[in-house]
Amino acid sequence: MAIEEREIGADQVAIGMFVCRLDRPWTDTPFPLQGFLVTDVEQLRTLREYCSRVWIDVELTRTDARLTLARLERLAPRPAAPARPHLQVPGAGQVRYTDTATTEEERPAAAAAIDEARRIGARILDDVRAGRGLVPEDARLAAEPIVASVLRNADALFWVNALRAHDAYSYSHAINCSALAAAFGRHLGLPREMLVRLACGALLFDIGKTRVPVDILDKPGPLNPLEMARARRHVELGLQILDEGGERDPIVREMMAGHHERFDGSGYPQRLRDPAIPVYARIAGIVDSFDAMTSDRPHARAMQRYDALQELYRGRDTLYHGELVEQFISCLGVYPTGSLVELNTGEVAVVLAQNPSRRLRPRIMLLTDADKRLREGFSSVDLMDQPLDTPALEIRRPVAPDEYGIDLTELYL
Repeated sequence: MAIEEREIGADQVAIGMFVCRLDRPWTDTPFPLQGFLVTDVEQLRTLREYCSRVWIDVELTRTDARLTLARLERLAPRPAAPARPHLQVPGAGQVRYTDTATTEEERPAAAAAIDEARRIGARILDDVRAGRGLVPEDARLAAEPIVASVLRNADALFWVNALRAHDAYSYSHAINCSALAAAFGRHLGLPREMLVRLACGALLFDIGKTRVPVDILDKPGPLNPLEMARARRHVELGLQILDEGGERDPIVREMMAGHHERFDGSGYPQRLRDPAIPVYARIAGIVDSFDAMTSDRPHARAMQRYDALQELYRGRDTLYHGELVEQFISCLGVYPTGSLVELNTGEVAVVLAQNPSRRLRPRIMLLTDADKRLREGFSSVDLMDQPLDTPALEIRRPVAPDEYGIDLTELYL
């Protein structure tokens, strides 16, 4: 189905409109996402400052046309925008990493790292469920190969993971979060030892769920208040498991204790508000939320990675620390590795690797022709390095895996 776009002046944009195109490159604006739902007055002001004309996706727009910037500013004076304090992440910027292997070269090692992490991660969860307790060194053994792979190449592990059928949520979530935390730490320039500790913390922060009744965790519908209270105890129970196993690493404990706290105080268990939420707990909250949103769970289908990043962006400085959200999006790219996308030609491709300098122009692999028929042979294209004598390929929009019946796990890429 074709996207219905409508061109309007930037001063006509209203809250609730979905902006899908600008009159200039997205990279020339502060917006980290290509396409976004307008949710606040600051976005309206920024659009008017940077653009003259924009294009609205009519289908995705749900708006009251009276909520334009001009009308809102007449109704209420513009308040002074509070300056966002710069967040200090201890150790950030100490190391500047560069890939030492291409995505293709790292694929076998990334696959081996995932296999090893899955094997050890499953043993950790099974041991705790069986009452044998946590061995902290096991978490490090699982995290080490993940960190090593992410340091050699920032994309290969996510590419390999996208091509695999996932285990049960509890297993895959632990491994995915560990990899995301390691990649985010690399992006922030944290030293290697800090990346291992972050990866360990992400691997373990939901381990308390091993002591929550399975019928609550696997319930397909919403939880009642009593069930919700029992599910939320997994944080407390997880800290008990760390105590019993002798895990004293403050980063691991910080991530477990605070990965459900939220910037505005709406989280749990302590309802902490910024700045009381420790920095590694903020990182854990972003990582946990992103992987949960992009995974199939008993009560919710997986979101596209692109949509999950937009959800995080909408929650900046309300649910999550805004600066960290923006850094996380910069880390993964607007279209994260493994995402399906549709091009301006109508072809469908999968994102193979990021181009750090131009996140809207990743390396892709063409999967279909313009009529959405699978190609006989898949070819890769670097959107940053295209021939000058042919029309340029551009990403038009993200594609849901079930939209055209494309299952990456069945394509043997």
